[in-house]
Amino acid sequence: MNKIEHIGIAVSTLDTAIPVYEALLNTPCYKTEEVVSENVKTAFFQVGPNKIELLESTDPDGVIAKFIAKKGEGLHHMAFEVTDIYAEMERLTAAGFVLLNEQPKLGADNKLVCFVHPKGTNGVLVELCQERQ
Repeated sequence: MNKIEHIGIAVSTLDTAIPVYEALLNTPCYKTEEVVSENVKTAFFQVGPNKIELLESTDPDGVIAKFIAKKGEGLHHMAFEVTDIYAEMERLTAAGFVLLNEQPKLGADNKLVCFVHPKGTNGVLVELCQERQ
């Protein structure tokens, strides 16, 4: 893993959360995007070498909506940049980690992504991210 790529925060609405984080981070949101396959709308902030991703559910039965219903708004996942997502998935599987998807899928910000089950990472949902070629 190369670096922390972003930290994902589940929010009820981007319309309310974006101004809060613009004020908190003293930087504008540089990109919003809908990821239809994940049923989310996202907003990104650059903070030094890292990013903050806000996630709003577009589906009342979506993963983010369920997360907020169970735990409330807040930290959802930590994402790490990887050079070769397939090799990293193989390494983690061999080390006994459980992956939530068998193949990488298209995520926000033009990334291939894969998630590691939080039961094996002390309750933290970990995302692997690789820039799409």
